[in-house]
Amino acid sequence: MSSDLDTVIGVPTATDPKAAERHMKAAEAAERNGERLEAVEEYRKAAELGRLPEAMFRLAFNLDLLGEEEEAIRWYQDLCNEGPAPINALINLAVLYEDRGEVANAEKCLRQVLETQPNHPRARLFMKDVRASRDMYYDEEHQRDLAKRNAILDTPVTDFELSVRARNCLKKMQIRTLGDLLKITEAELLSYKNFGDTSLQEIKSMLSTKGLRLGQGLEGQFARGRNKEIYEQLKGKAPEQVLNKPISVLELSVRARKALQLLNIQSLGELACRTEAELMGVKNFGATSLTEIKEKLTEHGLGLRTLD
Repeated sequence: MSSDLDTVIGVPTATDPKAAERHMKAAEAAERNGERLEAVEEYRKAAELGRLPEAMFRLAFNLDLLGEEEEAIRWYQDLCNEGPAPINALINLAVLYEDRGEVANAEKCLRQVLETQPNHPRARLFMKDVRASRDMYYDEEHQRDLAKRNAILDTPVTDFELSVRARNCLKKMQIRTLGDLLKITEAELLSYKNFGDTSLQEIKSMLSTKGLRLGQGLEGQFARGRNKEIYEQLKGKAPEQVLNKPISVLELSVRARKALQLLNIQSLGELACRTEAELMGVKNFGATSLTEIKEKLTEHGLGLRTLD
């Protein structure tokens, strides 16, 4: 970690500037003598009495070395909120965030550095590591989501309390799992002998408890085929590795995420192939969710499809 303060920031009005300076000098002397605990106490007094940027930085730095990460983060945050954030405070804070697995916060700190100094070597190098960690984290999360989803789709329909008529119809149609039901439409079920509206509502209700619906599996296949040409056009605007990223990287709200699940949208590329109208057609999907998705896509250099 860097131990010097790179950026000079404005000092707010001190409550007791003389006392703050005395504690600052005592802290520096203690640190030079290797008395870190004493230095921390003196830096804390200087920071609390005078809000001295140097004291806040050295306090956070030494707290981190002592393993007091929580308090170190709080002081780095306070320092960065006082005024123009010191570069090394931002970088050190990013390191602490990354160690705790808070990848998004780490990336935010590094972006602040690179906005003012785009060629800062340490920030650029660390940003690559942070983004690699983020992609690895989201890939693992995506795999867990897929495994959970597959387990649900493999659930036998016999595990649910269905009427004898509905159960017998599904058996004769060789529909054994929830995944099989997603590949059949309402019309197909109703066309089967002795299968009526009551059985249909029964099955739809069963699927809804799992956030699923009839024909959902077919929609995904249709969308990929229908949007193949559009997807090829997208590859000219964004790298394929971006288009293939799972929806989880957007960190959407629960409502927005459920809407995309209903449309069987699993990647950024599949989402970018959709129009606003298609998303707004999903039940309980409103303008707030639409704005959220558009903003998140923009962060990845993408947007929803517009009709010519």
